[in-house]
Amino acid sequence: MASLWRYLLAGLGLGALLAGILAVVYLTTPQTAQLAGPDVSRSKKSDNGLFLASFEPERGVVRQGELESWLLTLKTTTGDPVEGAAIAVSGGMPQHNHGLPTSPQATDYLGDGRYRIEGVKFTMAGWWQLHFAISATAGSDTVVFNVVL
Repeated sequence: MASLWRYLLAGLGLGALLAGILAVVYLTTPQTAQLAGPDVSRSKKSDNGLFLASFEPERGVVRQGELESWLLTLKTTTGDPVEGAAIAVSGGMPQHNHGLPTSPQATDYLGDGRYRIEGVKFTMAGWWQLHFAISATAGSDTVVFNVVL
């Protein structure tokens, strides 16, 4: 009977040792990064680095299902406002493989590199992209902004 207790205690000791080793391995192993979502920054360089662009809703909040105006601000790499730019807008939902439900357009130049983009409407929750093709004195470039509702 005493040898049975010894085997039982030895088994419990080995089990505790194994659990401790597994805990140390788990806690010291780098965890796999979760899948990162799209970059939702509101300011970035254009794709070829000609412009610094920022994009924000004119009313300060994004509203699903409502026609909105947004402000696109364009600066040169030295920080000067980009004036007289021609801006084409497109976009859609990359995961749903469809475009925008409206045809947003740059309608007004507000000064200091700020352009009003009217006709933006997000009809459902999810990941949206807005693509801007910009032509100005500095050249032509593009920038993409992600919006997640």
